[in-house]
Amino acid sequence: MSEKKHGIDKELIRDLANILNDTDLSEIEVEQDDLRIRVSRAAPAAPIYATAPQYAPAPAAAPVAAAPAVAPGTAAPAAPARNPANTVTSPMVGTVYLSSAPGARPFIEVGATVKEGQTLLIVEAMKTMNQIPATKSGKVTEIIVNDSQPVEYGEALVVIE
Repeated sequence: MSEKKHGIDKELIRDLANILNDTDLSEIEVEQDDLRIRVSRAAPAAPIYATAPQYAPAPAAAPVAAAPAVAPGTAAPAAPARNPANTVTSPMVGTVYLSSAPGARPFIEVGATVKEGQTLLIVEAMKTMNQIPATKSGKVTEIIVNDSQPVEYGEALVVIE
């Protein structure tokens, strides 16, 4: 029979904490046999504020323009198709933030050149700020989401060509 080691492996915890620091992850979990260790960053010292969405008032009674006629059997024009290989999608359900804090400069802008792994935006999920990295190097051609917008898993966020 094998003996089980009792106590906490402090060296393993230190190694996991170092991995968090080296990779800018917010949490890491390791499971081996019946041992499971989760290491996560403490909440940031400075609070992160999110602004409530601002709704524009409904426009005054404007004349209604006639919709263009579409012949029966034909579809209305669709949005341009995006190449999935160039699209960064949300890895989780949450709220997207384009900058690190309200009023701060956005992480990216359309036309900017990014490197693989560079932070594009943040998705807040369960009060945890998750940095979303560029999946490849290239030029940002479209930012599909707005600041403080809720997003779903797999929803398109940014296009990099």
